[in-house]
Amino acid sequence: MAHSKARAADGKVTYPPGVKEISDKISKEEMVRRLKMVVKTFMDMDQDSEEEKELYLNLALHLASDFFLKHPDKDVRLLVACCLADIFRIYAPEAPYTSPDKLKDIFMFITRQLKGLEDTKSAQFNRYFYLLENIAWVKSYNICFELEDSNEIFTQLYRTLFQVINNGHNQKVHMHMVDLMSSIICEGDTVSQELLDTVLVNLVPAHKNLNKQAYDLAKALLKRTAQAIEPYITNFFNQVLMLGKTSVSDLSEHVFDLILELYNIDSHLLLSVLPQLEFKLKSNDNDERLQVVKLLAKMFGAKDSELAAQNKPLWQCYLGRFNDIHVPIRLECVKFASHCLMNHPDLAKDLTEYLRVRSHDPEEAIRHDVIVSIVTAAKKDLSLVNDALLNFVKERTLDKRWRVRKEAMMGLASIYRKYSLQGEGGREASKQISWIKDKLLHIYYQNSIDDRLLVERVFAQYMVPHNLETAERMKCLYYLYATLDTNAVKALNEMWKCQNLLRHHVKDLLDLVKKPKSEASNKAVFAKVMVITRNLPDPGKAQDFVKKLSQVLDDDERIRDQLETLVSPSCSCKQAEVCVRDITKKLGSPKQPSNPFLEMVKFLLERIAPVHIDTESISALIKQVNKSIDGTADDEEEGVPTEEAIRAGLELLKVLSFTHPVSFHSAETFESLLGCLKMDDEKVAEAALQIFKNTGSKMEESFPHIKSVLLPVLQAKAKRGPPRQAKYAIHCINAMFSNRDTHFAQIFEPLHKGLDPANLEQLITPLTTLGHLAQLAPEQFAAPLKSLVANFIVKDLLMNDRIPGKKTTKLWVPDDEVSPETQAKIQGIKLMVRWLLGVKNNQSKSGNSTLRMLTAILHSDGDLTEQGRMGKPDMSRLRLAAACALLKLAQEPCYHEIITLEQYQLCALVINDECYQVRQCFSQKLHRGLCRLRLPLEYMAVFALCAKDPVKERRAHARQCLAKNVNIRREYLKQHAAISDKLFSLLPEYVVPYAIHLLAHDPDYVKVQDIEQLKEIKEALWFVLEIIMAKNENNSHAFIRKMVENIKQTKDAQAPSDSKTNEKLYTVCDVAMNIIMSKSTTYSLESPKDPVVPSRFFTKPDKNFSNTKNYLPAEMKVFFTPGKPKSANVLGAVNKPLSTAGKQLQSKASRMETASNDDPSSNPGSPQRSKTRYRRVKGHLPVSESLQLEIEKPRGRKRGVASTDDQESKPKRGRKKAAANTTAAAEPDDQWDEDTRPEDEQNSPPKKGRRGRPPKSAAAASQETPAKGRRGRKRAAPPPEDDEDEEEEEEERSKGGPGFLSARIRMRVSALLRSSEAAESTPQKRRGRPPKSAQPAAKKPARGGRSKAAAAKDDSEDEDEEEEEEQEDEPTPKVQNPTAARTDCE
Repeated sequence: MAHSKARAADGKVTYPPGVKEISDKISKEEMVRRLKMVVKTFMDMDQDSEEEKELYLNLALHLASDFFLKHPDKDVRLLVACCLADIFRIYAPEAPYTSPDKLKDIFMFITRQLKGLEDTKSAQFNRYFYLLENIAWVKSYNICFELEDSNEIFTQLYRTLFQVINNGHNQKVHMHMVDLMSSIICEGDTVSQELLDTVLVNLVPAHKNLNKQAYDLAKALLKRTAQAIEPYITNFFNQVLMLGKTSVSDLSEHVFDLILELYNIDSHLLLSVLPQLEFKLKSNDNDERLQVVKLLAKMFGAKDSELAAQNKPLWQCYLGRFNDIHVPIRLECVKFASHCLMNHPDLAKDLTEYLRVRSHDPEEAIRHDVIVSIVTAAKKDLSLVNDALLNFVKERTLDKRWRVRKEAMMGLASIYRKYSLQGEGGREASKQISWIKDKLLHIYYQNSIDDRLLVERVFAQYMVPHNLETAERMKCLYYLYATLDTNAVKALNEMWKCQNLLRHHVKDLLDLVKKPKSEASNKAVFAKVMVITRNLPDPGKAQDFVKKLSQVLDDDERIRDQLETLVSPSCSCKQAEVCVRDITKKLGSPKQPSNPFLEMVKFLLERIAPVHIDTESISALIKQVNKSIDGTADDEEEGVPTEEAIRAGLELLKVLSFTHPVSFHSAETFESLLGCLKMDDEKVAEAALQIFKNTGSKMEESFPHIKSVLLPVLQAKAKRGPPRQAKYAIHCINAMFSNRDTHFAQIFEPLHKGLDPANLEQLITPLTTLGHLAQLAPEQFAAPLKSLVANFIVKDLLMNDRIPGKKTTKLWVPDDEVSPETQAKIQGIKLMVRWLLGVKNNQSKSGNSTLRMLTAILHSDGDLTEQGRMGKPDMSRLRLAAACALLKLAQEPCYHEIITLEQYQLCALVINDECYQVRQCFSQKLHRGLCRLRLPLEYMAVFALCAKDPVKERRAHARQCLAKNVNIRREYLKQHAAISDKLFSLLPEYVVPYAIHLLAHDPDYVKVQDIEQLKEIKEALWFVLEIIMAKNENNSHAFIRKMVENIKQTKDAQAPSDSKTNEKLYTVCDVAMNIIMSKSTTYSLESPKDPVVPSRFFTKPDKNFSNTKNYLPAEMKVFFTPGKPKSANVLGAVNKPLSTAGKQLQSKASRMETASNDDPSSNPGSPQRSKTRYRRVKGHLPVSESLQLEIEKPRGRKRGVASTDDQESKPKRGRKKAAANTTAAAEPDDQWDEDTRPEDEQNSPPKKGRRGRPPKSAAAASQETPAKGRRGRKRAAPPPEDDEDEEEEEEERSKGGPGFLSARIRMRVSALLRSSEAAESTPQKRRGRPPKSAQPAAKKPARGGRSKAAAAKDDSEDEDEEEEEEQEDEPTPKVQNPTAARTDCE
């Protein structure tokens, strides 16, 4: 031992036994061999070997010489590094090296050797691993803490380890690296920024993606050293975030990425950093706020994040950014919402209100992404979104932007398919979103063809997927139809009707293409192309594409044959799919991936292809109905009562019988329908009868065995069935049997002979049957019908009150409470009218007699005998029946021309009837007749009287009806520019003379110069002019002004010699003139043409007479406030396609002819003057009984984005919500508030009732009643509340007072009916109205007015009244608009 110490002191190197001197004089191989033996020696030594430690001290010093540290051979360097590592282990805690520079060189040398870890397949990898393991276990690098250059050493070590780590390393390598690096951080005094950057740079996304193992290493290191390294991380973020010292680190630009990564690694690393983010959220720098918002979105939305609960102030501050002024920030917040909803359902409550506000954001992209966020979460799990969030999506289906509407509709459709159709989520989930199917179909009411096409696509792909097997598809349709609400059913019916109509148009185009070429055929093809174009999106481009398609059909016989098969009534669903595939394949081109022409053809094929209904489908649907009848269906499981399912199934079949009649031609189908006729449910039997009527045209020859069984059933129904079934039975016989006259006679004779006025309840069905027989076969039963009407209907039925009515103050009762006598009288009135409509001539003067009878009913308020035995509800029913009968007769030209002006005015006054339901039903009938272009134009003026209706809802309804009719006529004129001879009966501006004349004869207009009465006249005129003047096309304002001037040069044709009547007329003209002057800036321009005035209402202008006098009192001037008329947009539901109306007009154009005293072609928008390009007509739907007020378009300045602080507090300007339809069956969420727009005195409707019939005693005492005979009106009352009874009004009758005594009435009417002379209107003393002080103010009603049952019954009556007329043009039920028009973003 002593010898060894002496050698060490001498500096002589001692080598292990068997190892010779290692110097530069030996070869590399020999050096490696000797070094391996040295390595083996050091590996075997431990710290307790003091003697060996002393013995090999010089060797340890020798191995640290530059010769070895800088040796060129890597194997030599590796072996030396292993020796040095063991030396540090053996001599620990004191190293044999004392020079700081030497220590630095040694550790830098070892660090360089660690790079060999990169190649895991190297033969020397185990030695590299041994080196790492050794220095990690011993923590050799901790010696460097005392060195000045320690930071450089540590930084280089960290960089090396992060560089060499790769996916070839096992867990042990990873663990030793973490041990090595964590010891430096945990046991050191400080962590330099450079060293921190070396760790953090691996978290930056770019580096993270390049070396995932380095990221994992850094992540493990940070987790291990979280407590020690947290102060240095905090200091780094303080420097960058708070002090803005971005130069402290190259990672300053990645600070937000680092915060996210560090939070995901260990939230404790950021305990002091997160409060700084709240400060940054309020930065004035938009980009900086955006970065923080993006960061926090990821942190809050992370799956296991508890940040929102741990740091509520930061969460609330973040939510405030939903209202940020910067659009990208709001957009980012909205995008974050879906992750938050999916990962943190507990935060949905906090997000709901902010998403509500953003769903009305001015930016389209934000509204769009709100929908995407909610739908994404809902599709993952419906329980993640509450009903409020789904309602936001529902609201956006009416957004003003197509992209937003489309996203909302598709989102709801996908949710519906997943949870309702596919049953995911169970029954509760299906129930929660059951409203979606109704809402999606309601969108079919919108004007936009894009919306309607999308509804059709959604229906075919999501609601009733066309790719299902036939039985499954029909089952799906069956239960869907049974669970839809009323408006959705009507929309679905309308959808099928529109598709069927388009199929017919395409079929017509194919027929035209096959004809020989000529100028006429080319024009016909072009006209048909224009019709088809209006049923496709983007009509401008579609027109060119449809033209191209017609050329392709002309050139390519195969495509033509395929299309003919597709539109054939017998085309099956499978055939349709094949045809569509072949046509698109033939028209497509692989070289042209984007083909707009092909896309448009696909749209067309999508609409006309019968993908749901064929003969097989109808058979499957019938079987499904039979299962319900037999009790073997899954009705209860589907949540539909069996009776409702059967009824809905028959209704569905009825609708399909209109659109797909050929698909019903099978014995199995007809036999099943025969079984339905025998069911007790009246609705089911009615539907079955209608199906027979629509599909049984070939039954007599194709299914004689069905005919022989069906005929007795039909005869029994016609004689003894319910009234509606009797009606349908008659029409079935008319449509199905060739020898109908024989069958009609077998029904007519016993019913005619068996009429007994004493048995009123048994009269209703016979009268209904006889009425339809009279309409269908008037010549066959001419003599008995005339006797029946004169003797039985008038004398025995209408002129007698056999049963006293119930004493009640109510003006209306439900249908089931109407007395049998009143029902019989109503059917008697209808029989008279149907008979006249069947005869269609007035040769026997029966039309005059009937008109006088109807007028007498109106004069007597419905109590024709005036004995006071009738109840008020019965009187209301008869008034309504008489008024509707007059409207029905006015639609036939031969009867229109014999209706006197007094009768026309009396009929018009019904729209101001005291009974709400009478006003409502009458206006609906009036609207229907005008929309079909059947009622003459003067009847449109009747809507002017609605201006004084006490119920705002009725005024809103009338305004929409008026606007709708104006639009229909204008669009019709655009499509049919050649019918210039009919302009006088079509041009909406020509309603002005009729309105002026009607208001001049208003019974409320008594004192010519009375200011209050003139204000009412002004309101009524503005009610019409506001809509007429909304568009000043072709200088129509000057045209109207000229028309009014022309009227002042005439006299009232009704009383040309009465100075007071003419003064009233001129005064009303001056009111109209002042309105025009106050609301128009172009009225003074020259009129395009000289307008004409109707000669029936006004005398011919006197060329020698110049009437320039102003008849208005000076006080009226202040009531004409200037301002532009508001646009009168029509709701997204209008009448049937105008091309259908056009066909009707061309065949029955004389209905609309009105005599004029000048050139009938006077039209400011005539083709000769208008050179504007032909424009399409928007696709429209029928308006039903009740319309909703459309949302007004926003006016004024464009609104900028609100500031962050003010956005929530400031009132938002935009569209106001509209009045909801009280009779609409849509859900409450679809209703909109009443229009609350400002109303100036010029155009505001009255706030209370102002007109109506007074009590007769008051009328008799009135001092203002003029001498001319005409009755007044009772006050138009609000709809009565069923649970409130008003005080009964006692009507006193004075001897010799106005009105007929019952005996006189009987004698007079009987004489009139027997008279064959052309009679004038029955002279009547007018019942005037008392001063306004004598009239009680009408109460403002609650919304509503009819029960659902009553409304439904009224619908049935309307269908009963109109169905015969609709069969040619309107095969499906009329559509009622359940939704408000498209909403603005705010």
